[in-house]
Amino acid sequence: MFEFRGKSGKSHVTGFQDQRLARVVKACQDVPGQRLFQYIDDDGKRRAVESADVNAYIRQALGEDFSAKDFRTWAGTLSAARGLVVQPPAAEARRNVTRTVKAVATLLGNTAAVCRGSYIHPLVLESYERGVLPLKPGASARAFELSVLRFLEAAQEAAT
Repeated sequence: MFEFRGKSGKSHVTGFQDQRLARVVKACQDVPGQRLFQYIDDDGKRRAVESADVNAYIRQALGEDFSAKDFRTWAGTLSAARGLVVQPPAAEARRNVTRTVKAVATLLGNTAAVCRGSYIHPLVLESYERGVLPLKPGASARAFELSVLRFLEAAQEAAT
């Protein structure tokens, strides 16, 4: 576990245990100012890394109209799918979906309503509730990610 200070100065505990990464984040955290991620510009001024900076980098790197929200949505969708495939679809399907959405919301730092509406692909939740989510637990992280991608692509093709 790693503890860090948020914008408010309040401490938060994370779930990762990589000591090397913890040291890097701690070193970044010790840079003066209120923002964890900063850089020194060409004029020697300290600048905070803003979401617009991150989104501009993503658009430049990918050459398309992507943003950080796309990565959060993918992470939310994958996390929900992983959480659901280990639970048996049964009479408690809706309860399992609710529990999973709350867990993903906690992971992403959002409310369950925002998470469900913006960060989890609805087909994952709907398919699980109908008992037809064609994903299997136990695959490697990459294999599971590819199976979710194939599932969503096939569903999109079927809808058109």
